[in-house]
Amino acid sequence: MLAPFRGIRYARDRVSGIANVTSPPYDVINGGILDHLKAADPHNVVRLILPGQAADANKTAATLLREWLSAGVLIRDRMAALYIYEQRLPGSGPSLLQRGIIGLVRLGSPESAGILPHENVMPGLVAGRRELMAATQANLEPIFLIYDGGQFPDATDTEAMPTATEVMDRVADERTPQVAITTEDGITHRLWRLGDPGEQAAIAADLSGRRALIADGHHRYAAYLQLQAEMRAAGLGTGPWDYGLAFLVDSAAYPPRLGAIHRVLPGLPPERAAELAKAAFTVQDLPAGLCLDDALVRLAEAGRAGPAFLLAGGPVFRLLSHPDPVQLAASMPAGTSAPWQSLAASVMQQLLLGRLWGVTDSERDVLIDHDAADAVRAVAGDATATDIAERGAGAAPAAGGTAVICNPASFEAVIGIAAQGERVPRKSTSFGPKPRTGLILRTFGPSD
Repeated sequence: MLAPFRGIRYARDRVSGIANVTSPPYDVINGGILDHLKAADPHNVVRLILPGQAADANKTAATLLREWLSAGVLIRDRMAALYIYEQRLPGSGPSLLQRGIIGLVRLGSPESAGILPHENVMPGLVAGRRELMAATQANLEPIFLIYDGGQFPDATDTEAMPTATEVMDRVADERTPQVAITTEDGITHRLWRLGDPGEQAAIAADLSGRRALIADGHHRYAAYLQLQAEMRAAGLGTGPWDYGLAFLVDSAAYPPRLGAIHRVLPGLPPERAAELAKAAFTVQDLPAGLCLDDALVRLAEAGRAGPAFLLAGGPVFRLLSHPDPVQLAASMPAGTSAPWQSLAASVMQQLLLGRLWGVTDSERDVLIDHDAADAVRAVAGDATATDIAERGAGAAPAAGGTAVICNPASFEAVIGIAAQGERVPRKSTSFGPKPRTGLILRTFGPSD
């Protein structure tokens, strides 16, 4: 399930600092963050993962990548390795630590590769990632996978070798990391290179036969598969495109943190949104002047009884709860399971957006925001056109629109739905902390 590779990392002496050349994943970067990252260092990886909208943007990224490799700004390890990667959040205690392994996963169907998607994807975003990968011949940032290390697959002899997590923890406890940085969000990142064949074999043996859930990177994984199909259709057969860069975390040892992802509808006035919602929801105006943090508490409380949403954009927050069961059932696609239909993201997409608001979920009409405060600011008129363009493929600023603030889904619900072969609506879950982009890259050109 996991193979070593010759990782590419930044040379310390060629940049202002390793923290200054890394970035969050491409899909959580808005215009303000993008400009800040570019200003941090001229070699920041964001210039590769978000090269812009110009027709030759991907070609520009490919040229830049080759220049940085040629100039020694980026250096390739001489021997193939796995990489142990640790993130420690601000504070103390084991719950604020996430540790996993970066390597190459073999691509294929969920049955053959053991990798389970749980979210739907948007074709335009997949095409964009695939085109960038093809141009650069690189995986510039890993997908994020989680697996249950507490359950042993049948093929694993648990007495013969240590588990992947045991190997990883021993290395992290006993060896000096190659990279140790703290980024502006206060998260400390440490990275170890694991080149010992015996340790690699122990990890491979433990992971063999396991199944992993895609926590983050559905569009990138779909792009991996599309690129693989293109290469095979061109008659190139097997090759490095049969593998993709991934970060694997044992959810039994390091339980995942699951956050919500919110929606912004630029063309829907909030008063109209609330009025239409009354046809199938209980709609409550929250007290004037209520701050977002307090409104989120109300949302969480309402969510204990079932799907609930917070509408922002008008003079007050509005709480939507207790969806009408008859209309709810009528809005659901045939063949979907009861767990899928009860998921808040499904209720939002099928009942609220589709049936009541008549909105088709698209990259332009339904924008995505990982931060509730950012979504609220967008409809309050505080977001710039650049912010919205980064999130919504060129949509107009959302001032006057409606933001839908959501509760996070439960990990148990998501993994249960994925195990049945179903996928939740696109951008329904936000697992974290997400791996930092720029610590390890992988290229797969002819000479790699």
